[in-house]
Order: sequence, then structure tokens, then C-alpha cells
Amino acid sequence: MPEAVVVASARTPIGRAHKGSLTDVRADDLAAFAASSALEQVPGLDPSLIEDLYLGASNHTGEQSQNLARRVAVLLGRDDLPGVAVNRACASSIQTTRMAFHAIRAGEGEAFLSVGAESVSRFRTPPEGVEHPGFDEARARTARRAEGDDGPWSDPREHGALPDYYIPMGHTAENVAEHSGVSREDQDAFALRSQQQYAAAEESGFNARVITPLTLPDGTVVDRDDSPRPQTTLEKLGQLQPVFRPGGTVTAGNSCPLNDGAAALVVVSDRVAATLDAPLKARVLGTAATGISPEIMGLGPVEATAKVLQRCGLQAADLDVIEINEAFAAQVIASQRALKLDEDKVNVNGGAIALGHPFGMTGARLIGQAMHLLQERDEELALVTLCVGMGQGMALVLQRVA
Repeated sequence: MPEAVVVASARTPIGRAHKGSLTDVRADDLAAFAASSALEQVPGLDPSLIEDLYLGASNHTGEQSQNLARRVAVLLGRDDLPGVAVNRACASSIQTTRMAFHAIRAGEGEAFLSVGAESVSRFRTPPEGVEHPGFDEARARTARRAEGDDGPWSDPREHGALPDYYIPMGHTAENVAEHSGVSREDQDAFALRSQQQYAAAEESGFNARVITPLTLPDGTVVDRDDSPRPQTTLEKLGQLQPVFRPGGTVTAGNSCPLNDGAAALVVVSDRVAATLDAPLKARVLGTAATGISPEIMGLGPVEATAKVLQRCGLQAADLDVIEINEAFAAQVIASQRALKLDEDKVNVNGGAIALGHPFGMTGARLIGQAMHLLQERDEELALVTLCVGMGQGMALVLQRVA
């Protein structure tokens, strides 16, 4: 059976939504730039071998609608290359990598592009007064929660109700903090660690090695992420007020910001990988997706990680590098504790609390980050996992190919 090997990884800098460096750049342009940059890393790859372009995005409206993947293929000058856009929210470009993995295993192609992109800055909002019919009910439930009428979080199914799949993500983080006993102090300490680890990666030159500088139409070169706040302190973080629930623990400082960006991976069969002089090579050992109550979606990595480790015949102790997306500090801490992960292996160069989370981009970015860490640390196994809006988890295991 053919094996799937990731042989190239590229990402744009990450802009801060609405007020950052990439607000005027369309998602398809970001995605095409990332894909082109990834392909440049494997000049020996025969372009005719690329079977399909899979692109993940979380919002498929406005400029990100009408099969963004196919538009990216055309922007690459490959009108002969098909493309499909998929949505598994925050895990969208882990899903596209999984699709390439499955297709190669099935013998249905030798090479694929796995791309993730999101431009939160350029989401088209609906006309005033036009909303999904479920929003009013969801907001009413959220208001009751905010007023404290519902008391501590409990599974709504225990009371004969379905989970609230319209619940705002920040409220899910508050639920996870209550459910798992994660304190405000724990969350702020984790957020500070993310900022400090990212700053150390910046100082060491790691970030420059994983970011492909992007030149804007006016000639401005963007080569750094917008969002990190390396000068923050525990005192400053502790002064921030909860933003989702009065008396809560989730703040802007211990949550990820909103962002724009794109990332791309080249995934090929092991037969093709053996012919390429690629700086990075990592075999996809396995993947898993699981469901969880939308109201505690932040715990999605727990079951997904357990499932993928079982499929790969591994234990958590076997992992050398662990990348958990930092949607909120509360959910990373809770997932890490539940899985009994070694903190020294988790997000060693910081995560989304510092650098940001362009939803569709993040899965491919995490895979690329893990590949670089395996290479530079001369280690073998990496886990990439994240929680997914509306109550899912996803995980993927990589093995470095020397």
C-alpha cells in the first residue's frame, strides 16, 4: 500500500483581522501564494503528477465562496488541475491533508496540494436584519447563561435538551473551564507562556524559517506575524476583563485573536518522495476525527488524539513534538491534562494565542510547524490536534522521514 509523505510546507505571515497587514489581500490570492511557495520547495516534482488541489476554509461566503480551491488552481496557472473546497471549520486543512492521505493510500494519485486559507477581514456580513432563524434562540440561551440563571455548566442532554450548536466559541471556553476546573490564573500563565515561547522562536530565527515573506501590491514586504505581544506580563493579562461571560475567566489575552493567512502542503506517495530532494519529509501515520457536545467543543482533541494514537499503535509518551491549536488557553490546558501530555513537548514555539488562528489555515500551519520542529530537533514523531467549532476534534500523527 502506498504511503503518504508531506514533502513541502509553506505559510504566509499571519495578519490581524480588520486592522492588520493582510486586510486588503483576498483569500484566494493568499492561498495561491502559499501553494506556489510550497511547490517551489520541490522543483523536482513533475507538475503533471499533481492529481488534485484540496483547500480548507471555515467560511464559504463572499470571496471565499464558489469553490475557492478551483480559483486557486487557476491562479497557479493550472487550469488543468481540479480543486475542491471543504469545511471542517478550524480543522479544515487537516481534513484536506487527510483527503490526500486517503487518496494516496487508495492508489488514486501520486501527488496532491493541501491548502488552508482564511481572510476574516474580508468575510461578507449578511444584510441588516437577515440572520439564521436559530440565532435568536441561541442568543436567548446565551443571555440566560450570562445572567447566571443556568448555574454551572452541565450537559444539556441530562435535562432533556439538545446541545446549543449556535453557542459562541468564547462561551464554550468558559464551559470547558468550569467543566475541567481550569482557573483564570492557569489560563493567564499559559497565555504568557505562548507569548514568551513565540518570542524565543522569533529570536532564534525559527519563525523566519517557516514564514514566506509576502510582497503587497504597494511594494510593502510582510514577513512577520501581526498579533504577538512579547512584552505582555502576568500583571497585564490579569487586568483584562472577561469578554464572554460576567464573572468568567476567558479574556482577550488568554484567547486567540482573529486573523488572516494561508498555508500549503505538498503531499506525495512514498515512491515519489524517494525521488525528491526535499528539505522536509514526514509520513502521515494516521488521522482521526471525533464528535463532542458543541457546548464543550474545546475538549475535542482528547478523544481525537486517543483514537489516532490507538490506530497508530502509539502512546502519548512516544510523541516528540505536540502541536495543539490554542483557540483558548482553557481548552488546551484541559485537553493536555486529560491526555497526560508532557508540557515540555507541547507548543514549544508558542501557538495561536500569540500568533493567531486564521481558521482554515491553521491545520496546514500546524503540520508545517511540526515538520520543521522534527527536522530541527532531530526527532521522529509529532501529533497535531485541535478542537473544532460546533463540537468536533481532529488529530494527525507524523513520522519524520530521514
